[in-house]
Amino acid sequence: MGIKSFRDLEAWKQGIALVEQCYKATRHFPVEERYGLTGQMRRAAVSIPSNVAEGHSRKTTGAYANHVSIACGSGGELETCVVVAERLGFLSISDASQLVERCTTVGKILTGLYSSLEVKLLAARYMPTRPKP
Repeated sequence: MGIKSFRDLEAWKQGIALVEQCYKATRHFPVEERYGLTGQMRRAAVSIPSNVAEGHSRKTTGAYANHVSIACGSGGELETCVVVAERLGFLSISDASQLVERCTTVGKILTGLYSSLEVKLLAARYMPTRPKP
């Protein structure tokens, strides 16, 4: 069975798992960080599967690739926030390490997805056009 929906994509599934892990990890951050680091981390995490879903739902491969690229950027943003949270003492070394590990896994999946979309775009660009009858 092929990919029928963005929900079938491993990048989306792992992105959702990362969102859950991020929300659990930030649950006990200081209240004064609600609109600071807590919100920033949660928005970055949610952005990952959201962009995968939006890109997959677009009608062009180029738009899809662009959204996957944005998801990759959000992964880097989240990982940076995790490091900051750990250094500030909001996350234990263990929790931070687990989040970074999940970010790395999701990042690898996104990179693979992006690469496959780039190959598709290049193939379409260099495919000879057939003359119209």
